[in-house]
Amino acid sequence: MRQTNRALNRILLALLGLALLGAGAAVIAAGTLPGAADTWTAVASSVRDSARNLLGTAPLPDPVRSWWVAAGIAVLLVGVALSAAWLASQGGGRTPRLAEQRDGTDVREGTRGRTVVDVGLVSTALQEALSGNRDVLATSVSAWESRRGTALRLRMEARKGSSPRELADTAEELIRELDALLGHPIPVLVRITSGARTQVSGSRRTR
Repeated sequence: MRQTNRALNRILLALLGLALLGAGAAVIAAGTLPGAADTWTAVASSVRDSARNLLGTAPLPDPVRSWWVAAGIAVLLVGVALSAAWLASQGGGRTPRLAEQRDGTDVREGTRGRTVVDVGLVSTALQEALSGNRDVLATSVSAWESRRGTALRLRMEARKGSSPRELADTAEELIRELDALLGHPIPVLVRITSGARTQVSGSRRTR
């Protein structure tokens, strides 16, 4: 129910893993192989000399000293901005609105109204409906944007020894009542856990 691009994330993680693996292999080779350390020293010296020559091709007054330094700083800043934007986009999709319906257009005023059902209203109704159930210690409700539209996630913390089957039936009955209240069915994910202390999932059910 999230908008995270999993394929892109996996590609980036794979590239990062390969880079780290290569760096680790290079460090191990430099410490174990006889000629590897001398080879890396020669390569580093060559790269350092090339960098000095490159900086001298586009000089600037101190303290920058070269346009290449300014370009490198700009590239780093762009990379930081793109990384921050990518991190901010991860795990998105949560919404405070569970359902929305647009009303007919007012011909005289030329306006269009809409009715919005806030997830807080549904959360309060479900919590009140489950407040008398001794098998349920706590509940949490949230709404997420999915490919099928706005979906509801209901999390129920079960008391030790309670039946997940009975809790699933209770959740199913509540969902049917919610569908009747909204006038149309919505995608729902019901998660039944064994409580916040153990952090162990008991049963999961999706519809």
